[in-house]
Amino acid sequence: MTAPDRPLLRVEDLQVHFPIKRGVFFDRTVGHVRAVDGVSLSIDRGTTYGLVGESGCGKSTLGRAVLRLVEPTAGRVEFDGTDVAALGGETLRRMRRRMQMVFQDPLGSLDPRQDVESLLSEPLRAHGLGGGKAGIAARIRELLDAVGLPAAALRRYPHEFSGGQRQRIGIARAIALEPDLLIADEPVSALDVSVQAQVVNLLEEIQERLGLTYLVIAHDLAVVRHISDVVGVMYLGSLVEQAPSDVLYDEPLHPYTRALMSAVPVPDPVVEERRERILLAGDLPSPADPPSGCRFHTRCPWRQETRCADEAPVLRELAPGHLVSCHWAEEIRDGVLRPRSPEEALHATAPSAEGPRPVEEDDGIFLGRDRPVPRQEQA
Repeated sequence: MTAPDRPLLRVEDLQVHFPIKRGVFFDRTVGHVRAVDGVSLSIDRGTTYGLVGESGCGKSTLGRAVLRLVEPTAGRVEFDGTDVAALGGETLRRMRRRMQMVFQDPLGSLDPRQDVESLLSEPLRAHGLGGGKAGIAARIRELLDAVGLPAAALRRYPHEFSGGQRQRIGIARAIALEPDLLIADEPVSALDVSVQAQVVNLLEEIQERLGLTYLVIAHDLAVVRHISDVVGVMYLGSLVEQAPSDVLYDEPLHPYTRALMSAVPVPDPVVEERRERILLAGDLPSPADPPSGCRFHTRCPWRQETRCADEAPVLRELAPGHLVSCHWAEEIRDGVLRPRSPEEALHATAPSAEGPRPVEEDDGIFLGRDRPVPRQEQA
């Protein structure tokens, strides 16, 4: 029996650590990559939780750990009051019917040897749904209609479709079993901008029609704002800020969230020219050896000499529903502390022992909006 006032999904102190092995004849563990390191969140029924952060912060690993596509190292995943980590075998298989995933690569997630009819009928047959051959055929036609694909697509293979059409097939497969929770991992990142809007609108229509609960994982802040009720921001395996979507975008409190927001282009050239731009100094630390204290302090423009490097901040509530993991969030919000320039931040931070990281063209957070941060000062 379900409880309407209880969150559908509750994640408590979830950790996913991957061992680092070395050795010629005998492997030995010399460390761990802390992909997810102590994340807690909850998602209410019928709502959408958006999870954002730069590449490598652990977003996708968190989504896979919820479904146990990767095994958690520690922590608890509670789905509708049931501890998913305690399930196994047939019990876990039946539970997975209620939790489905839309993968990032629409082509790589579809079997190239199966046509659309086979792709959509396979989950129905595996769970004994559909009521026979005629019932399965009728259900498949309903799924195609729900995602806006014609019946003629049934006999075609994934390589014969465009990227947006393939993503629609992936969504149809995910909703075939009528799940309660849908985890969408970068559902539009591989698509053109015009197609992105179509897929996002499709997800909203399906949610309204079926009453689904979404966990949307993305790095596109505009997409997350459009579709999410609550947004969480991850950095280096940890959740640094969480708030209702409008609140987070209107008043971000964590320095990393502010840097993310400042990297989003504004269509108004006057506003774009005058608005604050926050450039981050230093390299992204390795999740195998995260910094002590606050994990963001090596790149933070608001870094202070006390607490930041030696005391890990806790995720605390500064306003109703607005959680922030920063020692100086109130002072930053009130303007008591001012950010350093990139040059000052670079001089204040010790250089990386591994040397500078190559500049990537799409690294908008590091490059900022005007010019790259000078790399020669780190040498």
